Amino acid sequence: QVRWAEDWRDRAAAPPAQRRRDWFNRLKYIPLTDKGDIWLTLSGEERLRYVFENRPLIGMAGKTDASRVLLRSQYGADLHLGAHVRAYAEFLYGVAGGSNSYGYQTGTQRERPDLQQGILEVTGTMLGARTGVIGGRQVFLDAPVSMQSARDLPNVQQSWDGFRGYAVWTRFRLDLFDFMQTDKLPVGAFSDGTNYNARMYGAYGSAALPGFTLLGRKSQIFADLFFIGYLYGGAPAAIPTATPGGAEAGSTRRDNVGLRLWGNAGPVKLDLTGVFQGGQFRPAKNAGPTRPVRAYAVNGSVLYSRPDLPARPALGVQADLFSGGSYRSRDGAVGTFATPYFPLPYYNDVTLSLTSQNLVGVGPVSDLSLSRTVHFRLHVPLFWRASTQDAVYGTGRIYGWRNNLSGGFIGAIPQAQLAWRFAPHWTWTHDIAGFAASQGMHRAGARDGAFYMQTMDFTF
Repeated sequence: QVRWAEDWRDRAAAPPAQRRRDWFNRLKYIPLTDKGDIWLTLSGEERLRYVFENRPLIGMAGKTDASRVLLRSQYGADLHLGAHVRAYAEFLYGVAGGSNSYGYQTGTQRERPDLQQGILEVTGTMLGARTGVIGGRQVFLDAPVSMQSARDLPNVQQSWDGFRGYAVWTRFRLDLFDFMQTDKLPVGAFSDGTNYNARMYGAYGSAALPGFTLLGRKSQIFADLFFIGYLYGGAPAAIPTATPGGAEAGSTRRDNVGLRLWGNAGPVKLDLTGVFQGGQFRPAKNAGPTRPVRAYAVNGSVLYSRPDLPARPALGVQADLFSGGSYRSRDGAVGTFATPYFPLPYYNDVTLSLTSQNLVGVGPVSDLSLSRTVHFRLHVPLFWRASTQDAVYGTGRIYGWRNNLSGGFIGAIPQAQLAWRFAPHWTWTHDIAGFAASQGMHRAGARDGAFYMQTMDFTF
């Protein structure tokens, strides 16, 4: 969750002995008045990350044996002005180095000191609900992870400039939002602006369905109904053409209407999402007719958990379908599902070689708690193109293969993560993945690859 969502006011009433257990507790509730109605919370993170890829981006990055060293410093202050007003500011500094590195010109790795998040929140009560309005620069997480995320793999998280309003009842929550993407390309200190070519807006509602008991376990299912609109141009909006490596520039509006069911039914954890994506694609300079968008996505994971067994295992399967279209079509509906705002890498592909477009994926998933402080996760997905008349897509890129790519099978990307919380506030994480390309991908020019990422994270 975002750091401004943390609430530490309970530290005011905590016994002194409890507050002294952790030195950083003194930074979580700093009263600025005798009454304690104005108080400050401080937070921070230092993250050192090393990434090695022998053939990054399926061999298409133009680099081999790429080593990247990434350091992120992120610190925030949360000022509460009474019961109904608060202000939060978070500052970021990112450093990136290494050998045979790539992708450092996109604004997602190197960042001089800048405002990462800066919000003003006003809260109250209306119609029996706890309500609030949050305006300013902020990270937005209320969307399916198969579509977008905080973009936490690189140094610089994805943030948005705009506002959101919310209302929370006992068993229902409603959010309304309208944002422009923060422009991270400026290289100067405190120079980030607003990218008016990337807008996101919509509404998200979540309801807690009546609880029940199944196989002796308390169960709870949540139902989410949402509309998320994307309006963007530039390179992310381009669609492939039949010419090898070709793409048609333009702008697009994507209207996402979806339903998500998630929670637990007895020992089974489930997460099911369906999205219809409408809208239109408008070619640049009126080079062709405006085309409608007719795309969709269906995603699901089902895990059987046994918290009563050693290692508390959870075993299951994850399956995904993101529709594809045809690069041969020049005037028909665009059928490729679009995910311009960085789907969660850990959801399908931590290497960022593939993304949630023209993709079918299925594979087993397992979670194990090897001890109280060690967690292990394994995901072994197999991938196909949803349409063999459409391209292969990576994060922020369209691969150039067209007629020279035969068959729908792309390959497998087995990936494992081992996380060790070896001390309070400290976590050491290892991610290992490999890309095993299909014969058709090999013939087209793709290469197998290995990926290793090590992260040392200190957070308070």
